[in-house]
This record gives sequence, C-alpha cells and structure tokens, in this order.
Amino acid sequence: MSQDPVDSTRSLLNQHADLRHGFLDVLGESTSSPAPTFAQRAMNSPLVATVYERLWRPTAFYVASGVTTGAEQRRAASALKLSSAERLLDVACGPGNFTGSLAAQLSDGGLAVGFDISEPMLTRAVLDNSTPRTSYVRGDARALPFGDETFDAVCCFGALYLMPEPFRVAREMVRVLRPGGRVAILTSYTPDLPPIRYAMNSGARVIGLTMFDRHAFVDLFSSAGLVDVEQQTQRALQFVVAAKPARPG
Repeated sequence: MSQDPVDSTRSLLNQHADLRHGFLDVLGESTSSPAPTFAQRAMNSPLVATVYERLWRPTAFYVASGVTTGAEQRRAASALKLSSAERLLDVACGPGNFTGSLAAQLSDGGLAVGFDISEPMLTRAVLDNSTPRTSYVRGDARALPFGDETFDAVCCFGALYLMPEPFRVAREMVRVLRPGGRVAILTSYTPDLPPIRYAMNSGARVIGLTMFDRHAFVDLFSSAGLVDVEQQTQRALQFVVAAKPARPG
C-alpha cells in the first residue's frame, strides 16, 4: 500500500529536521543573495523575530491596509479553500503565526509547511507556532526544495516586496502548486496616480522595499495559465488569489 502524500511529506521533513532548532535547513551557509537591505537585515534580527507578529506586523499592516490580522487570516483561509486542502506551503512564513493559524483550517490530517530564509524567524516559529500539523523549512524561495505540484495551497503574505527576485519566487510558488490548487499573496501596492506612485516608490527604496503596481502579479498568474485571478487593493497593499486549472477527468 502506498504511503499517503501528506504522511510522506511529513516523514521527510521530520527525518531531516535540525534537532537543535526544530526545522529543516536546506540552505546552510551557502547563498548567492546580494548584500541584504535594511529591511532584509531586520527580518534576520532575533529581536525583530520576537516582536514581529506581536507588535510590528499587526500595527504596520493595519496602517497600510486597514485590515486586522484576524481578518487577514480568515480571508486567507477562505480564498485558499483550506477546508478541502491537505498540504499548505506558507512562503516567507516568519515566526509562523499565519502557518499555525492556517494549519488549523486544513482538512483532517493536513500539514502546513512554513518556509523562510531567516533562522531567527524560524526559531521563533518552532517555539511559538509548532503543532502536529506544522513543519518548518529554511531555504531560498527562489528555488523551492519541493517537487512540482506538491501543495494544494500556496501563500506568501507580506514578504515579496522584501525579496531580490520576487517574480521568480512567485513562479516557483506556481510550480509547486497542484492542479486544482490555489495560490494567494499579500504584497505592496502603488496606485496609478504618478505623484503618489513616485513618492511611495522613493520612500520604499530607502529601506529596500519594492512597490508593485496593480498589474504585476495579476499578469504573472494569468500568463502562467492560472484562472479565477482576483485582486483586492487596500491603501498600500494588494491581495491576489488565483487557481491552477484542474486536469480534465
């Protein structure tokens, strides 16, 4: 009898987990990333990892969008249709607050994999948001260490604007999404008005953030063959969700 896909994924992650930290590290010290920006350095700070989900993120994202963390999590679970999903990948999971919350929404026996490049963030995730339904992996999201069509749902909330190659990461997210699965992102947004766009882009560049227009990810998902692409914009953030077409039959 063949092993259940969720059980096999869980066994692989648990088998290779770093026992000192409780997460699988597929990156180690080797990375070709450019020198980190101020924002990227902050995400690798143990102090920031400790306060990020408790204070920094809820406050900053509410100011940027007017949406509370609880409302974000409910919207994500609904958009990703987690009640019928078994395997979730949370890219740039940080200290795992969304990973743990969304894992609880999966169908019975489901598994949520939190993925991040920051050791301090993953250390907090293991300490604060580990459950029987979660596993954590450290690696580079530009080359996700998972096979094609592995996950029923893939998400990345509040991180693509920090990454050196965000569109490459988004394409990797599509690659590991199974047919019939759904992908969702929350990222930066600049309105079409040139003066506002210029001011927001200028401010973001100072701290190393990328601001995206309304077409960037909608066009990327559409060109990748995804369907049912929907977008919500709120102040300086956009939420985009799409589905990979199911195979006929």
